[in-house]
Amino acid sequence: MASVTARGMTLCILALLNFVFVFITGADFVRFISFRAIYHNITGESPLCQDSVPWSVALRDSSVLKSVVVDLGLLALFTVQHSLLAWAPVKQACQSVLGVLNRAMYCSTTALALQILMHYWQPVTDAPCLWSVRNAPWNTWFPLLCFTLHFLCWSIICSILLIFDYPELLGIKQVYYECLGLGDPLALKSPRAQRLFAHLRHPVCVELAVVLWLLPALPLDRLLLAGSLSAYLALAHSLDTQDCAYLSVQLHSKLRLFSLPQDVTAQNNDNHKQE
Repeated sequence: MASVTARGMTLCILALLNFVFVFITGADFVRFISFRAIYHNITGESPLCQDSVPWSVALRDSSVLKSVVVDLGLLALFTVQHSLLAWAPVKQACQSVLGVLNRAMYCSTTALALQILMHYWQPVTDAPCLWSVRNAPWNTWFPLLCFTLHFLCWSIICSILLIFDYPELLGIKQVYYECLGLGDPLALKSPRAQRLFAHLRHPVCVELAVVLWLLPALPLDRLLLAGSLSAYLALAHSLDTQDCAYLSVQLHSKLRLFSLPQDVTAQNNDNHKQE
């Protein structure tokens, strides 16, 4: 019994450490994606690019090419990690070794890949921007508009992650269920829900696209980042008509709950859990 308790405590500690690491990485990622680019425009600090330099000159600059190569390598590292560990044979092999910690390991390695990407990312400041809002009054109002929309999108992303069972996404629920002897939490969901989760790897594609592209200035390194992540999100998106129909039914059923009396609402909640 003591060994079982010690194992449960070890699993809980590892899951908690994973949660803290992923949470800190998420906050750093928000700063990396939104704060740096918008902050430069609002405060008037050193520009993120040089519009006076022609593209023909910039693309022959060794410092520009070096930064581009480093950034592409970092993006490749993140893409390989995020895709390889989600590949079915690798996922099954990791599951056989790590058990309930498999999901936590996936989240931790994803956070580690993001930390490496953010730490070693090379801004390309010696090349022109693809666009840059510099004329008054838009050089003040447009960054504020971007900040507002970024804040709204990140709020929606956090809300969607909570709706999509945040503890399960981070691997915390798997450890909790293991300690209670309840099995895999995903196995308790309906087949249609399991099918949806298998296809919907990234439920916040639109919001991420907004924060990646909506900026007062788009330097070359940001183009690489936004283009690569947008392409990856698009290729990983595999929803079909059955998934959309299931989402539509669930959405309408949730909205209908707000218009029902409390006793009927409680009964419907029990019915939806069975779905």
